[in-house]
Amino acid sequence: MTLQLIRADSLSSGTAQTGGMVRTAAISGDLVGASALWMGRTVVLPGSSSGDHHHGESETGIYVVSGNPVFVYRDPASGAVIRLETEPGDYVWVPPHVPHREENPSPDEDAVVVLA
Repeated sequence: MTLQLIRADSLSSGTAQTGGMVRTAAISGDLVGASALWMGRTVVLPGSSSGDHHHGESETGIYVVSGNPVFVYRDPASGAVIRLETEPGDYVWVPPHVPHREENPSPDEDAVVVLA
């Protein structure tokens, strides 16, 4: 195997989608032959919210590129709704099988994150 360069303009929207966001893949089994990693970019449009979803058995690392997305989930111990308000440069870890959603409270700025 060799290193592969994936240009920003070659990301693929042919990946799993959740309502309220646009997910594009950069590194996946289909695109580069990765066997244990998916990596890509997600955009949540201004004033919108994704549907509730989880990432199955995968742990997910998220890096906030721009905007102020809010990650919302229910605490399994207390049942309380938790809102993680982020800013550019922050990271979020999502454990396997944890339902959550992304919200973008901004009226005019996309929220852009990179996921692995």
